[in-house]
Amino acid sequence: MNKLLLHRAAKPVVFVLALLPLAWLVLAAATDQLGANPAEALIRSLGDWTLRMLCLVLAVTPLRVQTGTPALARFRRMLGLFVFFYALLHLLSYAGFDMGLDAAEIARDIAKRPFILVGMLAFALLVLLAATSLDRAIRWLGGKRWRALHRSVYAVAVLAVLHFYWMRAGKNDFAEVLVYGAILAALLGWRVWHHALRRQGDAAREGALKAR
Repeated sequence: MNKLLLHRAAKPVVFVLALLPLAWLVLAAATDQLGANPAEALIRSLGDWTLRMLCLVLAVTPLRVQTGTPALARFRRMLGLFVFFYALLHLLSYAGFDMGLDAAEIARDIAKRPFILVGMLAFALLVLLAATSLDRAIRWLGGKRWRALHRSVYAVAVLAVLHFYWMRAGKNDFAEVLVYGAILAALLGWRVWHHALRRQGDAAREGALKAR
């Protein structure tokens, strides 16, 4: 598996696969397959794919550790940028189709609807993460500060689920919210568990060294 993941064609394949949802949405829009309200369908579908990409990003480390495939780590940055990409398209579709790119109307909508505000906060964090995703940013910030900053992806996950929950609350439809919430809770819970195990291991090694 590691050999396949390290193949030079692996990244282009993942890149194309990550673009397929957008290609399908463009085709569906062009062939009038998005239903009675295509604008709403497009906005919500892009939001769904943002959440799915976020789940994939957060799944990279657990899968890498549990399956012993360190080569998975080389796709994390690309998938993270796709989270930002789909979130940006989600925001632009909302701003264009729902608000007619009217900044004043968007500001009023943010003040009036909490789920829009939460979505904007999540997007602001994604902008920060995308802007500091390059190696140059790691060198500039230093590894420790860069890692601390990029842990805010967990806050993005919480805000994204809250945004989705409030958006669906008006229709009392929480089935998908529960699915995404459970997936993200499991992925974040794994990190807490793994961090605790690592700290226990470090403490045990330190105790063994002192005993010598």
